[in-house]
Amino acid sequence: MNKNNFVIAGKKGDKIRSDCYVELKSKKSGGIKLDLKSKVEVMYGDDIRKTIFAMCDYFGIKHAGIYIEDYGALPSTIMARFELAVKRLFPEIEKESLPEFNPANNYKTKKDRLRRSRLYLPGNEPKFFPNAGLHKPDGIILDLEDSVSPMEKDAAQLLVRNSLRAIDFYGAERMVRINQLPRGLDDLKYVVPHNVHVILIPKCESAGDVKIVEEKVNELKKKHSVKNKIYFMPIIESALGVIKAYEIATASENNCALAIGLEDYTADIGTQRTNEGKESFFARSMLVNAAKAARIQAIDTVFSDVTDMEGLRQSVLEAKALGFEGKGCIHPRQIKVVHEAFAPTEEEIDKAKKIVEAFKEAKKKGLGVVSLGSKMIDPPVVKRAENVLKMANLKEKEN
Repeated sequence: MNKNNFVIAGKKGDKIRSDCYVELKSKKSGGIKLDLKSKVEVMYGDDIRKTIFAMCDYFGIKHAGIYIEDYGALPSTIMARFELAVKRLFPEIEKESLPEFNPANNYKTKKDRLRRSRLYLPGNEPKFFPNAGLHKPDGIILDLEDSVSPMEKDAAQLLVRNSLRAIDFYGAERMVRINQLPRGLDDLKYVVPHNVHVILIPKCESAGDVKIVEEKVNELKKKHSVKNKIYFMPIIESALGVIKAYEIATASENNCALAIGLEDYTADIGTQRTNEGKESFFARSMLVNAAKAARIQAIDTVFSDVTDMEGLRQSVLEAKALGFEGKGCIHPRQIKVVHEAFAPTEEEIDKAKKIVEAFKEAKKKGLGVVSLGSKMIDPPVVKRAENVLKMANLKEKEN
């Protein structure tokens, strides 16, 4: 038990929304005394009280003083915040209080799924979670790493776990960026059992980093009888990582993409990041080449100026020209621009149609060789053409 017999969890203040603040004090007698102040008292006050009393019973807490300020938090957030307080007060408690799994989250992903956009959400900011899927990113990243302060890592683990179970992300690929190894290995037990689709491995510098994560994931999958595929997206963020990009890309059959993080990379080589990107051209080219050689996707870094939409558009067009297939987003308003810039041009669509038609004709005639004009067409070219047409169809739907 915490030697001070008193802990706090969560956030409070006039600007807080969709979150809550918890104070928990251990007592030797007197039962459970709960003081709740909620912005939604009339509608949900009784339900919140039932949840807290049920969790006290579940965790074996007989006597405690509890104070909660609720700012319209979802039940899964309240549960995470209160569980955090319990475990900060009683660190010996290992059992988990899990919200019911939302049936809407019972979908799978594919290794070659479209990953034009991935929206980063700080793992300790539950106010961003409920509406994230409405912006239609291809993927949503619940971040446990750089966006979370060291003092709130334990809070983010529980919030991310509960959100994977309870929040409807409207079909977006469900991603989690764990912390840098070895700390990130502890994060895995909070995400692997809860239908995570892709685990982002930050600051990856060797095949060994990927293999360590894979070993732990397989161990947890076996322990929790998880059958769904879980893919990896190593993030290259250092000079060493760039040099070992192909080794990293081929480290696991579960790698679906290789991503680059330029803030840390440029710091590592001792320069400043610019919009022109001359300082990172070598690194980005190395990463694209490694990813393509490994037959996985290449994903570009984030564009950090959320007010510069034209700068973002140009950055995406440059990334596309280099061979990247997706880009990170740190604000929902960036998603539409990213999708538009990655969309194929009319010329690209026309060429793709011709390639696919030539392939179909060759199959009908039983030909082993496919040609378009004087050029031979191999399977990777056909696959790329099919992806262009798929993206063209998506462009029509989104418009």
